[in-house]
Amino acid sequence: MSTILLGCIADDFTGATDLANNLVRAGMRTLQTIGTPKTKINMPTDAVVIALKSRTIPVDEAVEQSLNALQWLRSCGAQQIYFKYCSTFDSTAKGNIGPVAEALMSALATDFTIATPAFPENKRFVFQGHLFLGNQLLNESGMQNHPLTPMNDSNLVRVLQSQCISSVGLIDYECVTKGSNSIEAKIQELRSNSVSMAIVDAISNHDLLEIGRAIRSLPLVTGGSGIAIGLPQNFSLPAANKAQVLPPVQGFQAIISGSCSQATNLQVATFIAAGLPAHQLDPFVLAKDPGTIQQLIDWATSHLDQGPVLIYSTTLPETVKMIQLGLGISQAGNLIESALATIASGLVAAGVQQLIIAGGEVSGACVQALGIEQLQIGPQIDPGVPWCYANPDSSEKEGFHIALKSGNFGSPDFFLKSFGILQ
Repeated sequence: MSTILLGCIADDFTGATDLANNLVRAGMRTLQTIGTPKTKINMPTDAVVIALKSRTIPVDEAVEQSLNALQWLRSCGAQQIYFKYCSTFDSTAKGNIGPVAEALMSALATDFTIATPAFPENKRFVFQGHLFLGNQLLNESGMQNHPLTPMNDSNLVRVLQSQCISSVGLIDYECVTKGSNSIEAKIQELRSNSVSMAIVDAISNHDLLEIGRAIRSLPLVTGGSGIAIGLPQNFSLPAANKAQVLPPVQGFQAIISGSCSQATNLQVATFIAAGLPAHQLDPFVLAKDPGTIQQLIDWATSHLDQGPVLIYSTTLPETVKMIQLGLGISQAGNLIESALATIASGLVAAGVQQLIIAGGEVSGACVQALGIEQLQIGPQIDPGVPWCYANPDSSEKEGFHIALKSGNFGSPDFFLKSFGILQ
């Protein structure tokens, strides 16, 4: 196979497609794999995005999986490594962003990297080291209610430093506005002061392009998917005009939603208000009666000819807390993820070939249950969310179209407009 120019490690499946989407838009032929491949990829590609499910697993496991992915990417000749995490910097006091970044730095024998989750197209801005979602600070945006990684501090220097052994600094907006030469000079200054990581401010795509130029020689880049906009320019690639073309569309349409973010709650409400068939998964009922899963599959199958159907566990933060209190945090999450993954498999078996999955953890569970190993990246629905084509893991299976939506992404009418864009 041809040498990979950019090797990417993403800590969840929706984030991986988000990253791959931005690389394709910027002209890189990009392939996404589910987990670290066991063999080389025999097709022309400029970037490979390895999708892990490592965001909320124990730190040592996340580090091990990430290092295994790094080893495979380096064996394919990757010239630069990109560790991708969520644009809302989802993590806990222990990690996993800091420990994984430090482990990758050690393996690459590099003394410095940057960190920025900025993604202006999705209203993720970093200013003076603080992360804003729109005009709200991270800890006032609803992310403080995240069931797995509640974010109670918007100061990313402070958040990342709490996870790291090495020193964390800041490349502020005044520096970024002066362009790539100024950013490079600041990097050298931080290095001379034994600072190993730096949060970088960015509030526009122009900022990301300047940052991209400044970090062209860094062995490791870490960030959300936004900084991907600024990296392809460093490789002098011709435009890949056909990179987003997918196989023809066929089959039924369905949506599975497990995210409880504000954005997804609004998308579910908009879908229901349009009068389309939707059914909620009740975790308490599911815990008492596992047969609920087959009942939901049967219900959805009977409505597939009416257009897209929605099965959702999406609910409000106060209800999430009640569910966690009644069932336990990890038990509730595992129960719902497993159920929705089984439902996804049942729907595909029933003829669904256009499938949207909302929520990072749920997407990971569904992709694994469906046996997906590779994703071809197609047209963008909303910033950070493309349609993809799932290549089957067996010649006996038929491929299908799938969109993996991060919980916080997408407009209120995302579920309504997505299938029209695919057509």
